[in-house]
Amino acid sequence: MMMSIFDQFMSPTLIGLPLAIPAMLIPIMLFPTPTKQWLNNRLYILQNWFFMNFTKTLFMPINTKGQKWALIMTSLMLFLMMMNMLGLLPYTFTPTTQLSMNMALAVPMWLSTVLLGLRNQPTTSLGHLLPEGTPTTLIPPLIIIETISLFIRPMALGVRLTANLTAGHLLIQLIATATITMISIMPTVALLTTTTLMLLTLLEVAVAMIQAYVFILLLSLYLQENI
Repeated sequence: MMMSIFDQFMSPTLIGLPLAIPAMLIPIMLFPTPTKQWLNNRLYILQNWFFMNFTKTLFMPINTKGQKWALIMTSLMLFLMMMNMLGLLPYTFTPTTQLSMNMALAVPMWLSTVLLGLRNQPTTSLGHLLPEGTPTTLIPPLIIIETISLFIRPMALGVRLTANLTAGHLLIQLIATATITMISIMPTVALLTTTTLMLLTLLEVAVAMIQAYVFILLLSLYLQENI
């Protein structure tokens, strides 16, 4: 029976139960926890260094009220990074290739920033829908366009993450299938495609980390706009 290349994006099941939830919980268990010793191990120190630099870079332009979001933003960044890289392991499933999951993360976070802006500074938040100095005749269409662009933001967050990961995984599978097919027919070409596959895998690791950072960076920009 021929399998579709999109079967890799189906959630695997065991005894009728989806394995997506264990896949999301296992990476969290791998992170080191603080101990009661004076000095922690190098991995924990490296983890703290990464968190501190990431938080400083992301929240430096945001005022004190917005810095309360540091914990949830850092946790979400770490979660997305682990989920994106999980799919690069053999016989695993990438939960973040599912649009439903990415939209479930993007919509509440985006909506919370919008509601926060409407509660704290309603005039400024509504003023973003109409640029200053707009001619009177252009006011109605500009308000409609800006409103549509506002509601497209969560879709852009979810679709961007899904599309980038899906495209990379499909390309890796296509090149791997071509390598297996040509290894007995054209070994030289198969060696070339294997080298390309290794380089593409390294690129996909970078994409997995960059897309998680871009997701959080855009959320921080939305937060900065409404704080």
